[in-house]
Amino acid sequence: MRKSLLYISVIFVGILFISRLFYLQVYSNKEYNIFEDNAIRKVFTYPKRGYIFDRNNKLLVSNQPSYDVMIIPREVKTFDTIEFCNLLKIDKDFLVKKYNRTKNYSPRIPQVFLAHLSKEDYGFLSEKIRKFEGFYIQKRNLREYNTNIGANVLGYIAEVNNSIIEKDDYYLMGDLIGKQGVEISYEEELRGIKGIKFIQKDRFNRDVGSFKNGELDIIPIAGKDLTITIDSELQDYGEQLMNGKKGGIVAIDPSNGEILSLVSAPSYNPNLLIGRNRSENYMDLYRDSIYKPLIDKSLLNMHAPGSPFKILVGLSALQEKAITEKTSIFCNNYYQYGKEKRKMQCHCGGGYRNLSNALSLSCNSYFANAYRKTIDTKSPTKEAFDNWSNQMKSFGLGEYLNNDLSVGKKGIIPDFDFYNKWYPDFKWGATTTLSNSIGQGEVLVTPIQLANMTAAIANKGYYYTPHIIKKIEGSEINSKFRTKNYTLIDSTHFEPIIEGLSKVYKSGTAKFLQVPDIEICGKTGTAENFTKIDGKKTQLTDHSIFVAFAPKDNPTIAISVLVENGYYGSRWAGRIASLMIEKYIKGEVTLKNMEQLVMNKSLDEEYQKPFLDKPFKINQ
Repeated sequence: MRKSLLYISVIFVGILFISRLFYLQVYSNKEYNIFEDNAIRKVFTYPKRGYIFDRNNKLLVSNQPSYDVMIIPREVKTFDTIEFCNLLKIDKDFLVKKYNRTKNYSPRIPQVFLAHLSKEDYGFLSEKIRKFEGFYIQKRNLREYNTNIGANVLGYIAEVNNSIIEKDDYYLMGDLIGKQGVEISYEEELRGIKGIKFIQKDRFNRDVGSFKNGELDIIPIAGKDLTITIDSELQDYGEQLMNGKKGGIVAIDPSNGEILSLVSAPSYNPNLLIGRNRSENYMDLYRDSIYKPLIDKSLLNMHAPGSPFKILVGLSALQEKAITEKTSIFCNNYYQYGKEKRKMQCHCGGGYRNLSNALSLSCNSYFANAYRKTIDTKSPTKEAFDNWSNQMKSFGLGEYLNNDLSVGKKGIIPDFDFYNKWYPDFKWGATTTLSNSIGQGEVLVTPIQLANMTAAIANKGYYYTPHIIKKIEGSEINSKFRTKNYTLIDSTHFEPIIEGLSKVYKSGTAKFLQVPDIEICGKTGTAENFTKIDGKKTQLTDHSIFVAFAPKDNPTIAISVLVENGYYGSRWAGRIASLMIEKYIKGEVTLKNMEQLVMNKSLDEEYQKPFLDKPFKINQ
């Protein structure tokens, strides 16, 4: 009986196993998944990241070989930690922390243990890596910047963090991703697609060779090469001119919206943010609280526009028939307004002013008068003010420009509701907001917005969305960059404005900035500069601002320049604009004395004033 029971038990268990196997192979809908097979090791192969060229096909960014020490935590066996640390030039605390971190993330997934080995370290380690089970060396590409300029334009790459991994399953711990600049804006195009090699393991967890002779391996797809709109020679020249200064330069081709130059100063060498010292160098740049080299000042610095804003005030007044090009006023070197008979000072020299010479001499009185007439023309005030506000916004101010740049700020163009919140206790009007007329009110702009505004003026009423991409290998660029954006000002009103801007160079505030054989239209600007010191609002030296386009007919460049603490507009920003325009149009600079004056001038002392007890030097 017992013998029969044993036979029955064996037969029953056998039938159970056979039935289960038959079910799994014939009836189960779950297909074999190589990614869930623990007997197969997956090794990711990283594609070549796309190259970046400037508009003249000069190579700016390429790749160099990099070697990473990889770890699969559950496969790590007891090993000589002293020898391992000496080979990698790390200490035991780093080893323990890194091992625990990778193990907590996933004991099975291969992860970067130590990135960016030097060729020498790789040579030593490759001979002994077999002694350290669970570790292996993986080759991939690291960025190589073939230039020392344009750090804010190009950006850099760094390891992904947990939040990125959670949002995008393409990335694993230790993967690299674009940060800032073109590297992040066009990350998907540049990164390519990772490949995978499947390695068969035996029952002792040892690699025995390629699984199915590599039939299932996935080949990596290289990233796409990019051509950007930046002229690297012009970019380099702009960075030299901004040496020892804070601020930004933005130059745009008005005919297509391509960004020719995007200077943020002070900047840094992009090669600082590659290799083993990347983190240390990044923290040095990050901790610079005075000059903030990691902040793209051409895209993020919000400031009062100053007198360049008078251009739009004049255009709006023409559009609303508040003035004509022949409208004239008498300036007493101040503009008096309000029941209290307050005075807005003017420095144009006084006398009769029409639209043309009011622009060329930057008459505050004329544009205060034009602003008041524009706002008071319609009734009720909400309709008039919101109409004015929308006209300003149609030049790309107070809005994100919807471009392909990695960062940006909206700025401020106030509307009726804005001032109702600003002045909740009494009725406000044109005189309350009169500072807007000269670009010193609540209006805030960024350098790229000013450059885009200037391009719209050069085009007599429209602009193309400014962009930094010129060509993507095998793909088309976004069609929005080829679409005209029209302002709310009729094209007929731009001609008298442009004539006035031309006179700025011929006989006005920029007459000593003329460039031989190039007719330039421009506008000087000075913006008040306040900061808080020990909790008190303190006025520092004014910002120097300048906008211009050239040539007057069929313009090929529109530019804005901001020099923080740079005094009046023509002093530094105007000089830089003239030099940049000549460099771009002629390919050379003839104004050598002006060039040397600008390049040799440092405003470091100005930037030290609020921090006299904490001396710093500008990061070059």
